[in-house]
Amino acid sequence: MLSGRATDQPEIAARTPDAPVAAERATGQAVAPAPSGGPDFTRVAAQTVRAVTNISSVQVVRRSASPFTNDPFFQYFFGDQGEMFGRSRAEQSLGSGVVISSDGYVVTNNHVIGDDVAEVTVTVGEHRDVKAKIIGVDSWTDLGLLKIDVTGLPVIPWGDSSKLKVAEWVMAVGNPFSLNQTVTLGIVSALGRANVGITAYEDFIQTDAAINPGNSGGALINGRGELVGINTAIFSQSGGYQGIGFAVPSNLVRRVVDDLQKFGRVRRGSIGYVEVIPLTARLAGELRAPASDGIVVNQMSRESAAYKNGLEPGDIILSVNGTTIADPSQFVRLIADSSIGSTVRIEILRESRRSTLRIPIEIQQERRVRRR
Repeated sequence: MLSGRATDQPEIAARTPDAPVAAERATGQAVAPAPSGGPDFTRVAAQTVRAVTNISSVQVVRRSASPFTNDPFFQYFFGDQGEMFGRSRAEQSLGSGVVISSDGYVVTNNHVIGDDVAEVTVTVGEHRDVKAKIIGVDSWTDLGLLKIDVTGLPVIPWGDSSKLKVAEWVMAVGNPFSLNQTVTLGIVSALGRANVGITAYEDFIQTDAAINPGNSGGALINGRGELVGINTAIFSQSGGYQGIGFAVPSNLVRRVVDDLQKFGRVRRGSIGYVEVIPLTARLAGELRAPASDGIVVNQMSRESAAYKNGLEPGDIILSVNGTTIADPSQFVRLIADSSIGSTVRIEILRESRRSTLRIPIEIQQERRVRRR
C-alpha cells in the first residue's frame, strides 16, 4: 500500500541549507559539504530505464473440478453439468523484460511468460502495447526470449558478469506491482549462488537491491550502464522484499539467448538420467569413504550413457575433468556446459578404490513445453 509522507518533526526544520554557512561564520573556517551517502546512478538510469519493458501474458488454466462433483445433492441439482466447474479459464501474468536488440528481441523470465500461453504483450514507449512472438523458453535457467515487430528500440548494452565483484553497486529496473520502470539501488551480495531451489541450473548473482513481485525479468545494471543480470527471484518469508534477490548472470543469459535464437531451445550436454545427492558424514561412513568430499550417485537410468560406461549407484563422484566436485549443483552445471560429442573424465570412489570413467556427452533431451 502506498502511504503519504510522515508528519514533519521540529528538528528537521533546523537542517536548512544555511546551516553550514552559519557554522562557517561562527568558526571562521570553511565547512566541507556533507557526503551524498551513495553512488550517483542518475546518468545510468536515464540511459537504461526505457529499455526495460512491461510484459503481460494470458495463459489458459484449467480449473480443478468442484469438490462437490460426487455429492448426490450436487448431482441432483446440476446433473452432468457439473463438468462446468472443470472448464478452462484465462489467467494473466505480469512481469518485466529487457530489450536486447533494437529490432525487437526481448529477454524475460520463463515464469513471466507461463505455460499454455494464449497471448503475450510487451509494452514499449509511451504505453504502446505490442503482441509478441515466443522465440523459445528455457526452464533450466527460467529464461525466455520474445520478439516484437518494432524497430529503433533503446537497448541496454551487455556487460561481462564474470567481472562483477562482491559489494559492487548495481541498479535493478523493473515493474514491481505494475509500477512501471521502477529503479532500486543496492550491492552485489554474493556471486555464484546455488542450491537455493529456484531452478535446475543455478549460478545466481545475489543482490540487496529491492526486488518485488513484478520485477521478474527486469534488468540488473552495473555502474557503467551495462546489463549484468536478469532479475529472477526473491527470498522472502512475507512475499515482499527482504533484502535477498537473485539474478541470472548476463554471460549465462547471452548463451541461452544465442541458443534460443539459433535452435528455439538450449542445447546442453547430458550423460543421461543420473540423480546425485550430497555426501554427508553418515553416507561417507556407510560407503567407507575416507572423507566427505564429493557427491553420491543415488539412482540412475540403465539406458543412460553414464551407466553404460561404468557409473553405478553408490559411486562417489570426486571430480569432473580434474575439477573437484563440492555439491550436486556444480556437477549438474559442469555436465550441462560440456560440449556435445565430447568425453568427460569422471573420477569416482567405489569401495574405497579410485578409478576414472570416460563418458560421452550427448544432447540433453528436454521436455518440450506446449505453446499456443
